[in-house]
Amino acid sequence: MCKSGPLLKSESRRSTTIMFSNSSGMLKPPAIEKQLECTMEELCFGCSKKMKVIRVIVKETGQMAQEEELVTINVKPGWKKGTKITFEGLGNERPGAYPADVIFVIAEKRHPLFVREGDDLELTVEISLIHALTGCAISIPLLGGENMTLKIEDIIYPGYEKTIPDQGMPISKGERKRGNLKVTFLVEFPTSLTKEQRSEVINILDDS
Repeated sequence: MCKSGPLLKSESRRSTTIMFSNSSGMLKPPAIEKQLECTMEELCFGCSKKMKVIRVIVKETGQMAQEEELVTINVKPGWKKGTKITFEGLGNERPGAYPADVIFVIAEKRHPLFVREGDDLELTVEISLIHALTGCAISIPLLGGENMTLKIEDIIYPGYEKTIPDQGMPISKGERKRGNLKVTFLVEFPTSLTKEQRSEVINILDDS
């Protein structure tokens, strides 16, 4: 059952909970933190995750018992690694104390193609030397499984980067806005050339 209303809040800053007491003498134990692993696609498009919480409770008879509770976490598009979702009072109970809070901390799984930098995504693409020098139209993968055609007319040199706007991660505080996709090119150089090929390359470069 999902906790909602005042029991659920999202935190963007690190916080520390310590034991404290009030006029009733009740103690508040430290919060229990758990990792919530998400793929980059889940953090981009949002998702709903169900997590099982096992905790100790105090029965009316005063005996201790263990119970399981299933909570639902609605991951919002654009959430970053380290985002915290707090369920108040969902942790272990103990006599004379308030139940502990449970905090789920977003952890981002490594993606095989993309690297996230804030709201931007970075992608590395390999192309042949002839395409780097003469231009090309290549298929670029996008997060989510789609592809787009990117036409390059410039000469691609080491460190050349092309920015594709609005194909990065959603900006959580912006309406329908996304970061950029930054594509860096790696040029595949030939490992060997014949004498004739070397001569042709020299002639071409001498004339440029």
